[in-house]
Amino acid sequence: MGESTWSDLGRVRARLAAGADPDGSDHWGPVLFRAAAFGSPEVVAELADRVADVDAFDEGHTALWAAVFHRQPGNARALVEAGADPWRVMMNGWSPARLALAGPTPGLFPPSDLALSPGELAAVALSEDLFTALEAIDDDGHSIACVAGVTAAEAVRRLGGTVVTEDELGPGFDDPGDAWHDDRLEGVVGVTDVTGGCVVTQPWGWHASDERLLRKLTRGTRGYAMFANPKSGEQGVGAVDGEITDWDTILGLAPPTAADSAEELLLKFLYQDDAEAYCCGYAGLRLTDARPILGPPDLWIRLDPTR
Repeated sequence: MGESTWSDLGRVRARLAAGADPDGSDHWGPVLFRAAAFGSPEVVAELADRVADVDAFDEGHTALWAAVFHRQPGNARALVEAGADPWRVMMNGWSPARLALAGPTPGLFPPSDLALSPGELAAVALSEDLFTALEAIDDDGHSIACVAGVTAAEAVRRLGGTVVTEDELGPGFDDPGDAWHDDRLEGVVGVTDVTGGCVVTQPWGWHASDERLLRKLTRGTRGYAMFANPKSGEQGVGAVDGEITDWDTILGLAPPTAADSAEELLLKFLYQDDAEAYCCGYAGLRLTDARPILGPPDLWIRLDPTR
């Protein structure tokens, strides 16, 4: 069943009547988890009444945790009514109830002594600011690298780039559609100072997300880069102290796992729908608008072709 059919109670009941196993799984995971993430409260309640254990674990978490992660409060309430435990410890300290405190429905579960740390509260606030600042981004074909604690001038030095003016770039550079096909602009990226670090961007291609650039930019710090691939979606790469830590991730679609750190889980939860904001949030950058990504940047540089 596809994501859109998990809200069809009649279809689910027909499958069950035909012998479908409510405790079954496919390559996407257990049936109840799929319904919790993408279905309706009615379907979730139907399945929760039939499974052997409403709090069964898969990939380190329960169906209730999946409902909270995917921002399905109605499904979460249906699971609690069926006996699921919102305070059960899992996922590096992110129980369903604690995870809900970081989302859009912090009052989803009854009051308890659970609370977010000051650092976690700051991360939530940053995500909200970034979503507002970057709401103008609705296209693809661009790439960015977000780096913590590095100025634009230092980024230029690390990359060994040569600053170029708009006149030197010539006509067409400000039109991503034209620039994409202009070989002269292939190795040109923009660099902009922002609060917390800098953003390297190429509005018309993938070169700002080149892992070789990210290795140089993140020596002694950390950063995340992504390419909004028009054909296959957002492709990401992360680095810490010049070493690649994440490679070819599909930002916004990477499922949470028990192997993720507490910080990684929070980032996945906060930024699951916005790859550009994820990159900025990972590096702790504060942007007031989308200019550092869409341009014009503070300065343009031409990269060394032998980089």
